[in-house]
Amino acid sequence: MINEPWKGYIEPFRIFGNLYFVGTVPASSHLIDTGDGLILLDSGYQESLYLVLESIRKLGFDPKDIRYVLHTHGHIDHCGAGRALKELCGCKLFMGERDKEYANGTLDLSYAAELGMTYIPFEPDVLIKDGDVITLGNTSVRAVATPGHTPGAMSYFFDVTDGRRTYRAGLHGGMGINTLSREFLDRYNLPYSYRDEFVNSMNRLQTENVDIFLGNHAEHNDTVGKAERLRNGDTDAFIDPTEWKPYAKWCVENLEQMLVREQI
Repeated sequence: MINEPWKGYIEPFRIFGNLYFVGTVPASSHLIDTGDGLILLDSGYQESLYLVLESIRKLGFDPKDIRYVLHTHGHIDHCGAGRALKELCGCKLFMGERDKEYANGTLDLSYAAELGMTYIPFEPDVLIKDGDVITLGNTSVRAVATPGHTPGAMSYFFDVTDGRRTYRAGLHGGMGINTLSREFLDRYNLPYSYRDEFVNSMNRLQTENVDIFLGNHAEHNDTVGKAERLRNGDTDAFIDPTEWKPYAKWCVENLEQMLVREQI
């Protein structure tokens, strides 16, 4: 689909309060209006950046007001447009400290080769550590290190408000087990301990209380289905405090099932 990115276009929409969806089906991007500039969560593919920019404008914002881009991890589908955005907007690019060499291209682990694409590297402006709090305007985003999918994967937690109600939003940094397969780890000579880190990350995330579950791919949290419910008048379509913990638990089960298949 990324070879024809327009087929992954999703009409942008307000999720709740000052939180918006501006991404595509292959790669989610979320926008926070902090009242003192914009925070973009994941820049997505460079090839679909024009769709993200169009979505931001369609919602009435100026992309040049993007101050911070917080990346969940160093794969091309989540940070591929980072360099282009920085050159366009002058924004600061954030990345988990253990994914620095993914982002700057020192390690060829952006997942571009697997997708038959070319990754354009960048040097992160800010390297995030576990527990860091990134504040802009009325929004403070807490970063939680959730290694596994990549060593520097970061999950983000922050409050969103419509002026009357406030909810806690959570974005997981990397739920995929594709990079934990025996084939992938052996190909790049990566440690099998990444699997243990993934399990520990998911167990840790099950202790978080989240009202609005954000996925960094649309299928993680049924972005498309919930957007349809919003259009049909369900203003609280994304508010569900029961979603987050079961999904984090399922991620562990998903990995365990893959490990069983590898033994067959």
